[in-house]
Amino acid sequence: PAPEGLAEAPAAAFDGFAAPSARVEPDAAPDQAALDRPLGAARAQIHENYILAQTGDGMILVDQHAAHERLVYERLKRQMAETGVTAQALLIPEIVELSEGDAARLLDHAGDLARLGLSVEGFGPGAVAVRETPAALGRVDAAALVRDILDELAEQGSSGALEERLHAVLSRMACHGSVRSGRRMSAEEMNALLREMEETPRSGQCNHGRPTWVRLGLDDIEKLFGRR
Repeated sequence: PAPEGLAEAPAAAFDGFAAPSARVEPDAAPDQAALDRPLGAARAQIHENYILAQTGDGMILVDQHAAHERLVYERLKRQMAETGVTAQALLIPEIVELSEGDAARLLDHAGDLARLGLSVEGFGPGAVAVRETPAALGRVDAAALVRDILDELAEQGSSGALEERLHAVLSRMACHGSVRSGRRMSAEEMNALLREMEETPRSGQCNHGRPTWVRLGLDDIEKLFGRR
């Protein structure tokens, strides 16, 4: 039965409430194999930013952007350690307008950036042509990517080992290729993300050291409701 007072309330009384901020998957209950996985089976997306997954003994809450950013970063690192980051050619090179100093600084690192899947060439004073971007990033705003890399290069300066500086740039790149907050994900996409997290080292932390997921056991949930 409805709580006292709610059953008698006219429907219009609820008109001012915002639309639900959680989207529940209409699928049937997940199979036991999925529930037995470390990160369980996706059951809902909350505020279009968090994945709610059910496990055999509780639930998992995942920050979809932070988690995917880590996965992309680890993928880029693996590629760089092997044969270099796989690049995708742009059908039409994107011209990015910069200051002459920034353009020169970026071109000074063109060889290292090519290892990271980013191909840039000079395009007159104060501009560069982006010809290739890292394939792992998918469709990406090349101008925003270039400016973010310039910010990272400025922060890093010439201090530290080259590999450390390159990894810092990769981390910036990963942010551009990750699932954004506010993006709706299907059950298949959410479960694919959970499975890749289980297979990826260090997926429990984002590139900035924050947790990508938290667990709430059934015992903890029952304590919250005074059942234990």
